[in-house]
Amino acid sequence: MADLMEMTQVKEYPISVGVDLDEVYTSERRRILIVEDDIDTTMLLKHILRQAGFDVFSAENGKEALKKYVQTPPDLVLLDLMMPEMDGWEVLSHLRSSSNTPVMVISALSNKETIVNMLEQGVDDYLTKPFFIDEVVARINAVLRRAKRVHDSSRLTFPKVELTIDLKTKEVTYRGQNVQLTSREFSVLAVLAKNAPALVRYETISQSVWGKDSQKARQRIKYLVYLLRRKFDRIYPEFELLTNVGRQGYKLQTEG
Repeated sequence: MADLMEMTQVKEYPISVGVDLDEVYTSERRRILIVEDDIDTTMLLKHILRQAGFDVFSAENGKEALKKYVQTPPDLVLLDLMMPEMDGWEVLSHLRSSSNTPVMVISALSNKETIVNMLEQGVDDYLTKPFFIDEVVARINAVLRRAKRVHDSSRLTFPKVELTIDLKTKEVTYRGQNVQLTSREFSVLAVLAKNAPALVRYETISQSVWGKDSQKARQRIKYLVYLLRRKFDRIYPEFELLTNVGRQGYKLQTEG
C-alpha cells in the first residue's frame, strides 16, 4: 500500500469527501462498487474516489460483488478481471444480463485482444494498471456523464401519432390520455417503440420479453398485442397504432 501511495500523489478535489459504504451506508452521493481482490489496490482506489466525492464499497471476488450489487445498487462498477471464485468476465456477463449499470474495467491485462473483447461484451471503459489517479477519476466522470445522457433520453416520443413512452417510469400517454399497461404489455410496446418504425420479428420480441423464443411465447405476444390494441382503440379507434406485417412480426406506426 505504501509503495502504491508513493508512486503517485493524491489530488485534493474541492468536493466534500465521500463515504466508505463498507463502514456506513449513505444514499446521497453517487456510489461506486470496487471489485478487486488485491486489498492494497482496493484501499488506494477507495481513498482516491472518496477524495473525489464518491461513496465507495468493495468486494474481493465476483460472488461477493453480485451479492453487494443487489443489496446496494451502485452507479458504476469498477471491475478487475483476474479474481478467485468468479472472475471479471463472469461478473460482467451476470451484470449485462440484467442491467446496464456502467462498468469500467481496471486490469493488469493490457493486450489489445482482451481490451477489444471486453468492450465488445459491454464494458463502458477499460483502464490498465498501473494507473494515474487523475485519469481514473476523469474516466469515471466521463462514463457517468455518458450514462446520464442515456438515462435522460429514456423518454420515447412520437409526435405525429401523439404517443409518449417513458422507459424508466413505464408511463404511456396517447393522444393526451394516460394508458395503464401491465408489465408484459409495456415490455412488448417498449420493444416495438425502440425499433420503430421498423418491423420487429416475433423471435426478437420473445427474446426481449421472455429471454427465449418459443411457440408459446409467440402466442402470448399475439394476445398482448390484442390487449394493447384494445386500450389504444378506446382512445382513438380511427388509427391502427400496432400493425402485423406479413405474419412475421409487428411494427409501431409512427406516421399519423
